[in-house]
Amino acid sequence: MSLRYLVVAIAAQASAQLTGRGFPDCVNGPLSNNTVCDTSAEPLARATALIAAFTLQEKLNNTGSTSPGVPRLGLPAYTWWQEALHGVASSPGVNFSDSGDYSYATSFPQPILMGAAFDDELIRDVATVVSTEARAFNNDQRAGLDFWTPNINPFKDPRWGRGQETPGEDPFHLSSYVHALIDGLQGGYDPKYKRIMATCKHFTGYDMESWNGNLRYQWDAHINSQDLVEYYMPSFQSCARDSNVAAFMCSYNSLNGRPTCADPYLLQTVLREHWGWTEEQQWVTSDCDAVQNIYLPRGYNDTREAAVAQALIAGTDVDCGTYFQEFLPGAYAQGLFDISVLDQALVRQYSGLVRVGYFDGPSVPYRNLTFSDVNTQASQALALKAAEEGIALLKNDGALPMTIGANMTIGLVGDWANATTQMQGNYAGIAPYLHGPYYAANQTGAKVAIANVPGGQGDPTTDNWRKAWTVANQSDQLFYIGGIDNTVELEGNDRVTIAWTGAQLDMISRLAELKPGLVVVQMGAGSLDSSAILNNPNISALLWAGYPGQDGGTAIFNIITGKTAPAGRLPTTMYPANYIAQVPMTDMSLRPSTNNPGRTYQWYDKAVLPFGTGLHYTNFTASVATPTSRYGSANGSTTYSIESLTTGCNETYMDRCPFRTFAVDVTNTGSVCSDYVTLGYLTGSFGPTPYPLKRLVAYTRLHDVQAGSSQTANLVLDLASLSRVADNGDRVLYPGDYALMIDNAPLAMVNFTLTGEAYTLDHWPQPPEPVYQATDYFVGGFGSTYGDEIMVNVTSTML
Repeated sequence: MSLRYLVVAIAAQASAQLTGRGFPDCVNGPLSNNTVCDTSAEPLARATALIAAFTLQEKLNNTGSTSPGVPRLGLPAYTWWQEALHGVASSPGVNFSDSGDYSYATSFPQPILMGAAFDDELIRDVATVVSTEARAFNNDQRAGLDFWTPNINPFKDPRWGRGQETPGEDPFHLSSYVHALIDGLQGGYDPKYKRIMATCKHFTGYDMESWNGNLRYQWDAHINSQDLVEYYMPSFQSCARDSNVAAFMCSYNSLNGRPTCADPYLLQTVLREHWGWTEEQQWVTSDCDAVQNIYLPRGYNDTREAAVAQALIAGTDVDCGTYFQEFLPGAYAQGLFDISVLDQALVRQYSGLVRVGYFDGPSVPYRNLTFSDVNTQASQALALKAAEEGIALLKNDGALPMTIGANMTIGLVGDWANATTQMQGNYAGIAPYLHGPYYAANQTGAKVAIANVPGGQGDPTTDNWRKAWTVANQSDQLFYIGGIDNTVELEGNDRVTIAWTGAQLDMISRLAELKPGLVVVQMGAGSLDSSAILNNPNISALLWAGYPGQDGGTAIFNIITGKTAPAGRLPTTMYPANYIAQVPMTDMSLRPSTNNPGRTYQWYDKAVLPFGTGLHYTNFTASVATPTSRYGSANGSTTYSIESLTTGCNETYMDRCPFRTFAVDVTNTGSVCSDYVTLGYLTGSFGPTPYPLKRLVAYTRLHDVQAGSSQTANLVLDLASLSRVADNGDRVLYPGDYALMIDNAPLAMVNFTLTGEAYTLDHWPQPPEPVYQATDYFVGGFGSTYGDEIMVNVTSTML
């Protein structure tokens, strides 16, 4: 068959896919006698039998995210691109109706706010609701069965536009969060049928959109093995090795000169071999058109055919786009890949569909879910709870909680005062309702005055400011609700400043003069330098509320009025405004150096507000109970032999061997019932220098600690908790002096010592030598690390 015929066939069948999707008929259809329909067979055997029935043309046609299926076999079309970051989301594979059933889905807060709750059980519950609603949409043929969530890149630079999609900056926090999330999304770590297939993205070193002429499509992140293993990889290791996620997405950027979607070291050596991500034939999709980017702007391969062949061979199984479908036929004709590699990619995809019961008919447990299971009263309550748990109290002079009643007039000023879709952030679906601050204020019974000025970071004009002064003069209590939103931070758009604008600070300070006792509610994901607000005596309180979802306004006012006590913690560092002038986004290193003040709370010590900040309406004390040890030493021992710690553990991966559980007794010494997030940080002198300031190694959230009572938080540490990462990426247990600190203050501390010889828990596979982007045509502006190391120009024939 000719190449032209293949391409025409692809286009014709792909265009029909939206009306052709559904479930295969394994009872009376053409596939009924194929092993793929034999529920007693293993998923690998079932998928292999299906792909063996494809012709070459059919195999090539089904390599893109819009797969036409195989009509002659009764295999429906399938769209691989569904999104569900914080609820079933608008995306190519998801079809919301215009009204009635399936016209909405529960819209939870963005992960940045849910991460601030530091409550893994909450995350598991939210993920269970999201995947249940996704299944209901699938049963009505309104969505597929795989969803490209979560975004689990660490949020290390406050300018990154997609930080709102992540749980925060700390690698342990992200790893624990995603472990709980995948459990909820997939219905367990090894279920007979997955509820849906989750996809961990973006693998890896991806945290820049468009900064100073550096674009994600051409950005080459150079990261040494120590930083890679220590910071950029843990959340992905948690996805693959520890949580058995169904799919990965390779990222737009290159890593050390190699496009991630064409890098066998990343996709094969690390992901599939080192982390053992092979037992369920899991699959990798490219980010959308990241395969095309291998050819241009990267110029990594000389031809389009070579680019698609390299991506396929490296381990990219699905192309989000059409490049595979368009150019794999020519690549195959040129002998650039073997048919077995193509078969392997397709088997991986359809093994995934077998594992969600795509071929197994109504006997699959989740096939009975309907729209009655979408946005239930329990789901609505959970969305509200998720927002309340994440909101962090950053300043309070005693004004909060406050009583608001019918005898009051309250004023709302700011661009978020009457927020609706703003509260959802990006990657959102259609919410059943959007209860913003104005709505919630009206539920208090008070009279409400409102002025939506100034209009965010893009509005420096003062034309409409008089209405704000009018609102202030009318009000007994005034609130400023504003900050940043998707106009300045979102996919494709990094921030250019981490300061409140002059217009916003001008209005906030003027309002505080007119109405002392002003309460400021800071919205949005990224860091804002709130020094002026924290230091202004006329401002009584500062709350951070992120992107709080469908009931965000209710959550804010429940915190303000004390219906819910605040216990959220900042999941990121709040940097001073001048931080953006101290380090370019393109610098991927973490440790302080001559040209880098350090990144994240582990290495940066000049924060306006540090990671983990969060005040309460009450006071807490903490003490660590006398521990018991499995190593034969007496209770309360503070010295441990490395040899004893590494002997007798049956874990496949030594870093998962247990160390100790620290029982932390937390007492509420105040008068308000409240949740409390117990954060356990490790610090000390051990391993390679410089030493981090501290590292989060455990956390748990206690619920409803009554005034005058205590609860116990069990902080579980394993050998990974104690380890450091060597220059070559090896994870090592070192002798030295350690300290476990409870909370930021800290409220309590336990010292202990490890003795003996250093022990390598994990030998990191050594990468190939870094290379540099072979072009000076597609190179970004200031901060590009290429410099004089660019080697070759793109030739005119490539353009």
